[in-house]
Amino acid sequence: MPAKKLPDEVLLKSAEVYKKFGESAGARYLKITRESFQHRVRCCFERGFLTEKVYGIRRQEVDGRLQLDLTDGTILVGSDAHYYPGIASTAHRAFVAMCKEIRPAAVVMNGDAFDGGSISRYPRIGWDNKPTVKQELDAVEERLTEIEEAAPNAQKFWPLGNHDARYETFLAQNAPQYEGVDGFSLKHKFPLWRPCWSLFVNDDVVIKHRYKSGIHAPHNNTMWAGRTMVTGHLHSLKVQPMSDYNGTRFGVDTGTMAAPYGPQFTDYTEDNPTNWRSGFVLLTFHKGRLLWPQVCHVLDEQAGLVELGTHVFTV
Repeated sequence: MPAKKLPDEVLLKSAEVYKKFGESAGARYLKITRESFQHRVRCCFERGFLTEKVYGIRRQEVDGRLQLDLTDGTILVGSDAHYYPGIASTAHRAFVAMCKEIRPAAVVMNGDAFDGGSISRYPRIGWDNKPTVKQELDAVEERLTEIEEAAPNAQKFWPLGNHDARYETFLAQNAPQYEGVDGFSLKHKFPLWRPCWSLFVNDDVVIKHRYKSGIHAPHNNTMWAGRTMVTGHLHSLKVQPMSDYNGTRFGVDTGTMAAPYGPQFTDYTEDNPTNWRSGFVLLTFHKGRLLWPQVCHVLDEQAGLVELGTHVFTV
């Protein structure tokens, strides 16, 4: 039996909602399943109520928030690289290799690509010799260029981290008269990367640098946000599922792209053991739904050994 023809008023309303919200949020707005809404959208195109598909970022509804629709595809999320002059960590090299291999729809540098050691609010430790701001910026530019070249077609996002904020905070405190001048904002240095506080993917996955703190942060993040939360900041690299009447969502810590015992951290950790893990996270979406997040973990920094699921490779 042929499907019942949808009335014009239903399709006109669906077209309006689709253009405003996209597929996933549009289905939620109309309180119907995604599959039902996709059927309506197809009918809209067939009947001429829609002529252009909605891709990528929708309108920005909250200052500092970007939104991305992704039905099928992958997102690579790395964070806390604290890029240091002359060092390309194993995690960074693996991230670049993965960009070339899987061709992600988007790549996210989830905060603290820039360290800002010389402009930290913490006092100098002894006679330590930190890189200059210029040296750090050059290192960040070199590493991000490698990612850009490995994933030329991917959308690129950079949720601001607390270390990234040091750049503008120092200038605002010491040279406030230069507000608005090009170069006095970190985003001016890296125009291919979209700055934000948070990136919402399909409205039920949030990627941002930090929210809750402490060893149980991934669990608390998703519990209090009511969404899958993908954060960095704590360098712990882990996935914490949480299930309730709404289904299963995840608290994800994206770890650190730096080596846990790298020169960025030696002095202020005083060479103490750190519960940190180097790596990044792969997010895969199927029909708009996030599958179980995968962790890419550095097994051996010196040997360049990395694991992803049951696959072990060298970079």
